[in-house]
Amino acid sequence: MALIHEYDFVPAPQEPGLATQPLYRESMYLAAPARATPAQADPARTALAEAGAGAGAGAAAPGPEQGAVLRAHADAPWITATPGTLCHAMALRACQAAGFTPRIRHRVDEFPTVLALVAAGQGVAVVPQLGVMGPVDPAVSLTRLLMERRTKIAFRSGAAAHPAVAAFGAALRAAVPPELATPASPA
Repeated sequence: MALIHEYDFVPAPQEPGLATQPLYRESMYLAAPARATPAQADPARTALAEAGAGAGAGAAAPGPEQGAVLRAHADAPWITATPGTLCHAMALRACQAAGFTPRIRHRVDEFPTVLALVAAGQGVAVVPQLGVMGPVDPAVSLTRLLMERRTKIAFRSGAAAHPAVAAFGAALRAAVPPELATPASPA
């Protein structure tokens, strides 16, 4: 069994011999250095804070049109995942769809480190909802984007009814925060 991701702009290819079931879907956020004063706080970040430590991050309403949000940071340095990862491809393709190629300053695969670099003013990044569900440094401004990341459970075709596969799938679903839960069904 494995967990696999697919993003808007980077669909997962169908793998022969594998079956999948949806596990959860999550919003994506643009993380940027926060503005100078609280009066200028990002509405998405305010909604996250009001929901309590990010627990209701999915409830924040999308901000301005996604392409405009990304284009507003076209000249900023960017923080992406390492090349060859879906997260890296997603960030590049989202920026390219908005009309620019990001100037990458840092390549990091761990979201707390990405957010620490954003807080330090080292660039902007696109991060998934799970990456911002805990406490987020007030030096980071979050803007909800319209794109999503979907996580699926993958297993050998025909093995869905195997007791170990079913038990592990049930344990994974039980561990997913309720606001992200997706009903199980073959995909």
